[in-house]
Amino acid sequence: MAPDLSLGEAPGRHGVEEVRAACRRLADATETLRSRPWSEIADQLGQVGARFSDSTDPLRLEALERLPQDAGLTPAMAEAVLEGMARDWRADRLRRTVEAQFAEPGCLDGLVPGDEQSYMAIGPALCLQIVSGSVPGVGVNALIRSLLVKAPTLLKPGRGDVVLPELYARGLLEEDRQLAEALEVSYWARDDEAALQAALDACDVATVYGSDATIEAVRGMTRATTRVVGYHHRIGVAIVGRAVFETDQVLQAAGDLARAVALFEQRGCVCPHLVFVEEGDGSYPERFARDLAVALGDLEVSLPSVPLDAAEGAALQQLRGTAEIVAAADGGWVRHGRGSASWTVFYEPRPREPLPTLARGVRVRPITDGTEVSREIEVLGPHLQTVGHAGLGRRLQTVAESLARLGASRVVPLANMSFPPPWWLHDGRGPLWDLVRWAEVEPE
Repeated sequence: MAPDLSLGEAPGRHGVEEVRAACRRLADATETLRSRPWSEIADQLGQVGARFSDSTDPLRLEALERLPQDAGLTPAMAEAVLEGMARDWRADRLRRTVEAQFAEPGCLDGLVPGDEQSYMAIGPALCLQIVSGSVPGVGVNALIRSLLVKAPTLLKPGRGDVVLPELYARGLLEEDRQLAEALEVSYWARDDEAALQAALDACDVATVYGSDATIEAVRGMTRATTRVVGYHHRIGVAIVGRAVFETDQVLQAAGDLARAVALFEQRGCVCPHLVFVEEGDGSYPERFARDLAVALGDLEVSLPSVPLDAAEGAALQQLRGTAEIVAAADGGWVRHGRGSASWTVFYEPRPREPLPTLARGVRVRPITDGTEVSREIEVLGPHLQTVGHAGLGRRLQTVAESLARLGASRVVPLANMSFPPPWWLHDGRGPLWDLVRWAEVEPE
């Protein structure tokens, strides 16, 4: 049975024969793509990406018109997400991405001399990118990554991230037809196992964004000679140190964290669901939780919550009710928005089994010292992604090292949680390195 990849149900979706034909067309583009300098490719991709930041460009205007419905976001949130994502699609950012990954970027163009041998990096002859769709813009990030390493790319976007890859592909066709021939944005029904299998059989690298179960299912359908690069379910947490209160930075920290909670509606791997606050004089954690609730309420003006459907609304009400019963027993409390405002702050003064969060939900817990956080979240290790921090001062390095050993791949200030730069170590690995294979040549 085909895995549920949460793939888009867009008009004109493809079947197995269309997928096979697309793979053949992309194969024909391999040699031409490999003959182009990496820097030229980065510049052309960046030229298209820059259009999404231009307030007068038709691509951006159409994206803002279609993105709210496609991604299930409010217009204000759609614009905030597009601004954050498109900032990294510019040529200067793409060049820096390649230069950060490869000490000698010319290795993408051919052999370069090393200490004892020459070497080069070769991108896939065909890269399949399967994107979950939970965060709009990830599909464009994915296709840019594989084109940067000169890999013809078949992108299967997920529901919620269909519009931006479509528009980017259109823009690429307008800017550089030859480069556009190395990209295909393709749709097929989620239960069309034959189409998925055809794509997997044709590629030599498959990059998959999705749940743990999705990654495992795709690996089970893939031949031994095809490499699967999986980005499975991840979660973010945050740590607020006592110095935030002692230096009167608490409102700034609460505002930064509230924005990180609101952006992407807690759907992304960088979103913070659990916050630890150092006790200090004993009042700090509860004070921060209250300030965070105020900040989330204030954000409803500039970034209003996405309206929930009936099932989502019922689930959220049930979660809040359960949490209130539990809180009454241990001295905690629950604060949340009214009407369509879906934010919820759960203040949990005593350690216990965590309740899940829905929509803009976040749990706040006291901790004696930030250096103890790794012990508190040990169970999250394999799924830990981004850790936001504030007020740790000189202890940051000690805390960060323990979190890195636990599984975190990114420890950043609260304000930087939502939009990692394109050269970030995605899940602790170089995203371009993950796509290439290496060849070395020893002299006679």
